[in-house]
Amino acid sequence: MNSLRKIQNRKIVAASAVGVATAICLFGELGAIGLVGPDEPRYAWIARAMAASGDWVTPRLYGQPWFEKPILYYWAAAIGFRLHLPTEWAARLPSALAALAATATVAWLAQKHYGSDAYCPWSPMLLAPAFFSTSVAAIGFARAATPDMLFAAAITLAMACAATILRHAAALRAAVDPGPAEKNGIAAALLFGAFLGLAVLAKGPAAILLAAGALGIWVLATGNWRATASLLHPLGILAFCVVALPWYAICAKRNPDFIHIFIFQHNFERYLTPVFQHRQPFWFFLPITLLAAIPWLAFLIPAIRQALRLWRERRWRNSPAFFFGCWAFFPILFFSFSQSKLPGYVLPAIPALALLLAVGAAPLIERNSHSHSDVLVFVLLGLTWVGLGIGACIWLARLPRAAAAQARLPIVTCAVVAIVGGIAIFALARARQRAAIWLSLILVCLCVEIAGVAIQPKLDPFYSARTAGTMLRADLRPDRLFEYDLPRAWHYGLAFYVHRELPEWSETDSEPALLVTTQRQCEELRARRISDAGCESQGGIVLVPVLPRSSSTKSAIP
Repeated sequence: MNSLRKIQNRKIVAASAVGVATAICLFGELGAIGLVGPDEPRYAWIARAMAASGDWVTPRLYGQPWFEKPILYYWAAAIGFRLHLPTEWAARLPSALAALAATATVAWLAQKHYGSDAYCPWSPMLLAPAFFSTSVAAIGFARAATPDMLFAAAITLAMACAATILRHAAALRAAVDPGPAEKNGIAAALLFGAFLGLAVLAKGPAAILLAAGALGIWVLATGNWRATASLLHPLGILAFCVVALPWYAICAKRNPDFIHIFIFQHNFERYLTPVFQHRQPFWFFLPITLLAAIPWLAFLIPAIRQALRLWRERRWRNSPAFFFGCWAFFPILFFSFSQSKLPGYVLPAIPALALLLAVGAAPLIERNSHSHSDVLVFVLLGLTWVGLGIGACIWLARLPRAAAAQARLPIVTCAVVAIVGGIAIFALARARQRAAIWLSLILVCLCVEIAGVAIQPKLDPFYSARTAGTMLRADLRPDRLFEYDLPRAWHYGLAFYVHRELPEWSETDSEPALLVTTQRQCEELRARRISDAGCESQGGIVLVPVLPRSSSTKSAIP
């Protein structure tokens, strides 16, 4: 009895630790830094405008229809703005909640296929959500005001429903008996269609291609056509149509150019041509996927070993791990052929990769072996942390001088924590491997908290327009406030925080003005004697006052 109670207590402690780590990594300090890059403020503007206007059909940027992405993210963020959440929380909370949904889904999948007691307490049911929610990919995209995590979560939920249908058809091994909902298959079919419809609302028809491609590889390899055909249940197709099609139909009716702009320009042209200037080599997504799994990448070794064992023993056809492998592999393959490549494209593969890493890691952690091959995995885990610490120091050296001066202490602190923690994991690699996992979870949480509490607020003025935009919104002459040759990130960021798009200044304008520009452009203006005043630095941008000029002065400017 005491031993059973001890095992149960270990389960509770492990589950609580994973829950706390998930909460910190997905929700901690969502507003620590303002909206950054060109995408976050642009998508947040559209959502805020949707909440203000009450037009829940047509996305609008600066009053004009904007059809780069479908509607799901805008709806989710607009609800946050309607509820008067803090700006950054309203914009980023949909991604954090989507990451939580994906985390819960991989835990559920692991429990259904591998049980919760096989490697107690570090079963795949706990390791899979821990590995996903504390990965670089989840931490980063849970904090991004973009549709990427919503898309990945919807694909994850749809693939979980597909696995349920295949499990009911005895095409995938299960660790537990199917429940009543699984036995009739109707609920799983409905949910499969509904979640796939949500994914189409998140980023478009790519959702269908990713799900069909992963399932296509699986069925071609296993030859289990009958089980796969059950995925095409009429009720599932109906659920997909009910969820996905109404908005597309209404939006196309109100905006005749919607289909051409969204489907052809932002899907076909983006994939087939480099029109959006995101060209990368074919192999780009291989290192991106590996980086996305940090700090748990070392467990790819036991995952590969287990895959090879399944192959030798001819048990791979109905293996859940093979299904997860097809799911993880196809997005990487599909987008590798794209002429436009961004890191977020392979995010739908990361939950499946986390499952594979967890399945490989669970027996390794439970047996606590001293074999050289097992110890090597934990040595590599420690090396990962040392590498992250060194990488933080390299990043600090590359920051702009003013930004580095502000954030040096917390970045160095974070680097020291990572390096010391990595060395400690070295020491635990042979005799205390479970403690090494605990320590790695603690390191993730510490680094995320240091970044959210100390690093990001220091870097905020240098990478986000929040500080400068809030100040400029109170300018006494808003009609004479201009931007001049600003990068896209600052253009969209300032527009969001000033609540209007700033016009571009022209040298033919002889009236006094306040220009928002970069340090380089400020020096150029002074060299050309357009402005003799000093440049007032506001983090990553500078303010340049331009005095009134006579026509003779303008003609003298080279």
